[in-house]
Amino acid sequence: MKAVIFAGGLGTRMREETDLRPKPMVEIGGRPVLWHLMKIYSFYGVRDFVVLAGYKSEVIKSYFSNLDLHTRDFTVRTGEDPSIRYINGSSEDWSITVLDTGEQTLTGERLLRAQSAIGDEPFHCTYGDGLAPVDLGQLELSHQQSNRLATMTVTQPSNRFGVVEFDSSGAVLAFREKPKMADWVNMGYFFFEPEIFNYLRTGEALEDGALHRLAEEKQMSVNQFDGFWEPMDTFREYKLLNSLWDSDRAPWKVW
Repeated sequence: MKAVIFAGGLGTRMREETDLRPKPMVEIGGRPVLWHLMKIYSFYGVRDFVVLAGYKSEVIKSYFSNLDLHTRDFTVRTGEDPSIRYINGSSEDWSITVLDTGEQTLTGERLLRAQSAIGDEPFHCTYGDGLAPVDLGQLELSHQQSNRLATMTVTQPSNRFGVVEFDSSGAVLAFREKPKMADWVNMGYFFFEPEIFNYLRTGEALEDGALHRLAEEKQMSVNQFDGFWEPMDTFREYKLLNSLWDSDRAPWKVW
């Protein structure tokens, strides 16, 4: 089974990091966000990846074509009989297909361009910047029980700000520190049947096109998730995620 990861956006809100690399390649604890996502999926037995690259796709291609060099220590011998010997660690048991789907391409068309690489079996799909310890086995089960073509994982994120409650006279009654929102939001971690490709169009975002059509036909269900989820959209989140990793408190580290 494959996991498809969107990794082609410009990351305009993280210019401190994304001038030189795509956002999914921004590092947490010395490893790209993309690597962290793959570790989550591989923990649940999904080790065949299709990465939908675009902006600075060469950075993704270079990293994963030399993954052992980036993640393991080694001794290299140069000269007439060159060789490399890895000293510690182990290789990831992954199959990784990196597709350059275009720098300005929208998510729906990115997925459509990858149809031949994905094949005609059900597959996982997510965004390349959101980390969460989603139980992917439960996601698959929820999808199978729904008998629908698509399942989207949703959550109620915490408000970025504390909330002040007050009465009609203006008297403050209580404070609530960053409460959960009442609404549910799309956090990615999809599971799709191959029929999803019949709902995709060129020039469309997945969120504005195919997902709406699926919902209109009642072919999409939700997998509710009530746990840690943090998309790395800004430098603030970059610092938070690195702080959690460095202090050994990373909730997404299920491996």
